[in-house]
Amino acid sequence: MKEVIFTEKAQNPEGMPYSQAIKVGNTVYVAGQGPFDPETGRVVGNTLEEQARRALENLKAILEASGAALKDVVKVTVFLGEGASFDEFNLIYKEYFSKPYPARTIGPANMGFMVQIDAIAVVEY
Repeated sequence: MKEVIFTEKAQNPEGMPYSQAIKVGNTVYVAGQGPFDPETGRVVGNTLEEQARRALENLKAILEASGAALKDVVKVTVFLGEGASFDEFNLIYKEYFSKPYPARTIGPANMGFMVQIDAIAVVEY
């Protein structure tokens, strides 16, 4: 059975045709999270550090609303936009994730902001 996950502590889809996350059993599928302020809906920051931290905080908030945590993430997909440095992103990413790191894919994207991150988490009870 699918459960829709929503928290006001992350980017609000506001009429867009997607959910912040869907939980099926003990697996949580989190939609791509960009650097959007949960209160204003606007992009936060002009640097990769500011934008990556906001995207990761959105991801973390959604995971927590589902009963999961960053340690439960098994797969991450990252899209880096124009001006984003792979090496700089890795430094920030390592503040949120630790060994054993989730499997990860990183690709380029032209989104109008520097980073978007989605994730799959498996909660072990």
